[in-house]
Amino acid sequence: MRTSQLQTPALVVDAKVLEENLAAMAAALPGPRLRPHIKAHKCTSLARRQVAHGASRFTLATIREVEGMAAAGMGEDLLLANEVVDASRLGKVVAGGARVTVAVDSEATIEAAARGGVREVVIDINVGLPRCGAAPNDAGRLADLARSHGLEVRGVMGYEGHVVGVEDRASRIAQVEPCMELLLSAHAQTGGELISAGGTGTYDINTWANEIQAGSYALMDSAYAKLGLPFGQALHVLATVISVSDGWAVADCGLKSLGMDHGNPTVLGGSIWFCSDEHITFAPDAKVSVGDRDGGARPC
Repeated sequence: MRTSQLQTPALVVDAKVLEENLAAMAAALPGPRLRPHIKAHKCTSLARRQVAHGASRFTLATIREVEGMAAAGMGEDLLLANEVVDASRLGKVVAGGARVTVAVDSEATIEAAARGGVREVVIDINVGLPRCGAAPNDAGRLADLARSHGLEVRGVMGYEGHVVGVEDRASRIAQVEPCMELLLSAHAQTGGELISAGGTGTYDINTWANEIQAGSYALMDSAYAKLGLPFGQALHVLATVISVSDGWAVADCGLKSLGMDHGNPTVLGGSIWFCSDEHITFAPDAKVSVGDRDGGARPC
């Protein structure tokens, strides 16, 4: 099937750009230095491409992602970088032979991990993003508590998510260091082999962590594209022009087909005015006609 035969809107991936992105990241962070985050694509076929480029461990955001990766035969080292209060499904994955580590930041999540049958944890540390994570000075106590429940503490993780998207590189660099100082102070209390952190926006800046949880680099998005990173846009939404007026045109993909969490998407060869449920209204740089197709609508 050709893209011209697809019903639009259709999600399409530029395979060449994807492979270039995977190769570039593998060269920058070879082997265990990279723990790709599956939440960025939720696709085991794409994960296998990452394995082909040297990845052997993965980061995940949900229990379902853990189950899917294990079922696909990629359960060598899975880190659920999120707290859960019921780890029983994770315990079943462990019983099935996969290695699963879960993030904990409280007595309740430590007890949930032990009760559910998970054997390994990392202590999640708040390094500045007001989300999950324990205070750095509480890391030692939590590690001791986890060990008292029979859990192995593999180390610490902390996500500088409030920094990874800062457009000015100098500011991004300056803000990462104090975050990682907090994480290293926590690691000094917990021990363990893992200092896990980072993302696509700080993959080459964060030299304090010994593994980076980057995910968006594979497909990219228009928000990260503003940072001047060496990764190309591989993911697009193919759309069809369905209406043309004086000065603007309308295509058949709207906010229900596009990522809108960072504002309007971008379109190749034009500028978007606004998005409706099933339409984008845009000003084309050159003349377009009804029926024209463009794979350049980029999710944010």
